[in-house]
Amino acid sequence: MIFSKQLTFSDQQAITGDAASTNILDLGVPGTVYGASAAMKQDIGPGDKIPLLVQVTEDFNNLTNLKISIEVDSTTAFSSPKQLASQAILLSELKVGKQFSVDCIPNGADERYMRIHYDVSGTNPSTGKVTAGITMGVQTNG
Repeated sequence: MIFSKQLTFSDQQAITGDAASTNILDLGVPGTVYGASAAMKQDIGPGDKIPLLVQVTEDFNNLTNLKISIEVDSTTAFSSPKQLASQAILLSELKVGKQFSVDCIPNGADERYMRIHYDVSGTNPSTGKVTAGITMGVQTNG
């Protein structure tokens, strides 16, 4: 899988408890087209699909499941994040090479900043890493 460093949320990020992705994407501020009285509406969800991939790069232990959420907010502090989508993955599936893809960035990505949040259920793991980001496509080998 090919990830762009600029579109990567997590690069071999160890998940040892609830955590936000190491990187936050700045989606920018929409401009105002010539002759318009207001800036364009921002929402990168509609239109062509933008695939997002989360891949396990080290086996997890201890936890019951890991919930992966895509969040947006108007500030980098994420003091009031809006959750666009989430998926809970059981420990038995959190093995090296396992890919969890989001077919596309969902509608509602209408704030400036985007991140992934990892929510651990059960005991905090002492092993387990992920790489996550926006890709050109998701290899399925199927």
